[in-house]
Amino acid sequence: MSVKKIRSKERDTIIQSLKAGVTPKIGIQHIQVGRVNELKALIQDVERITNGGSIFRLIIGDYGSGKTFFLSVVKAIALERKLVTVNADLSPDRRLHATAGQARNLYAELMRNMSTRNKPDGNALTSVVEKFITEARKDADASGKQTIDVIHQKLDSLSELVGGYDFAKAIEAYWTGHEQDNETLKLNAIKWLRAEYTTKTEAKRDLGVSNIISDASFYDSLKILSLFVRQAGYDGLLVNLDEMVNLYKLNNTQARTSNYEQILRILNDCLQGSAEHLGFLLGGTPEFLLDPRKGLYSYEALQSRLASNSFAKQAGVIDYSSPALHLASLTPEELYILLKNLRHVFAEGDETKYLVPDASLKSFLQHCSQNIGEAYFRTPRNTIKAFLDMLSVIDQNPSISWDSLITSIAIEEDKPSDLDVTIEDEDTELADFSL
Repeated sequence: MSVKKIRSKERDTIIQSLKAGVTPKIGIQHIQVGRVNELKALIQDVERITNGGSIFRLIIGDYGSGKTFFLSVVKAIALERKLVTVNADLSPDRRLHATAGQARNLYAELMRNMSTRNKPDGNALTSVVEKFITEARKDADASGKQTIDVIHQKLDSLSELVGGYDFAKAIEAYWTGHEQDNETLKLNAIKWLRAEYTTKTEAKRDLGVSNIISDASFYDSLKILSLFVRQAGYDGLLVNLDEMVNLYKLNNTQARTSNYEQILRILNDCLQGSAEHLGFLLGGTPEFLLDPRKGLYSYEALQSRLASNSFAKQAGVIDYSSPALHLASLTPEELYILLKNLRHVFAEGDETKYLVPDASLKSFLQHCSQNIGEAYFRTPRNTIKAFLDMLSVIDQNPSISWDSLITSIAIEEDKPSDLDVTIEDEDTELADFSL
């Protein structure tokens, strides 16, 4: 166990997030366990993006299984590899294809959540544009050219793409505002890049552009962005889209089909090499993928591309190169290590402040197994919340013993089983993916 102390702010953020059932934005390296093979596969995907390729992955898991947490770990790795990341949750008001602004809303949310290694918490779009200008200035100084000429040269390749000309105009407008100390012009350029203009008239008045980022240009704009971040000195773009089940929940068959067609377009581009320095990670539930009536499998072209490897299935192994990656359940040993990590975080990294002994962790897991069964391996969210709730009670009431609390713990699952858990090795070591 690491002896490094954990800052109070970081500790509080981790604990509060996990108790609320959401993924913490910081400190995930303190609690990550398991999913070793899945992480290896995704690290290879990140390397493929940096080398000019493209990737498409569906991250499939039950509610509470750790999909969002897994996506956050991959995001942290991508940032360390000099990628720009954008992430958003789909919702009734945010989806991949629409005609009433929902796709533009999703793009705007992605831009608000843009992150770089220096700005991992989002709102990094302005920093990326500033870095592009800095790189252009360096190239201008080295070649003896004017900065604006270098900017034009860099943006020429974007202008040839669908929507690229107006994208380039917005970047040039930012440069002009930068040179003229015109903050309004700079803000308007960022507003356009964030897809916050809703009418072409307003955008033309403010920036002189003919079009805006709209529902129809959602995916094309992401492809332009992946090339732009390269011009700014980064190695590519990773797009994280979570809560894809919201597409599955669409009652309108045509709307659902249109969104699935957009997914098919993205998948084809990524697998055929039509996109460069671009990756997509889509988090969804098994029914979102497998339901033959409303899931991705209801769309024949997607089913054929996303079907599991029959040879791997027959051999009882997992093909980690498949576009659809099903998150494996945590093993008892991995859950045990997870509880140890949580105890460590709760104590701010100070072993002398541990509230419960190792024996309590085993008892806790035994209780979960006997009262919930196999389900708690697949959905650790509720188990984590219950364990932290127990630590909170002991922290506030030192006179209460942990063993009296464990027998009273109720975790929201409805799949009882007689499955027993044996922790075979307390010192189980998992692969270390340093962030």
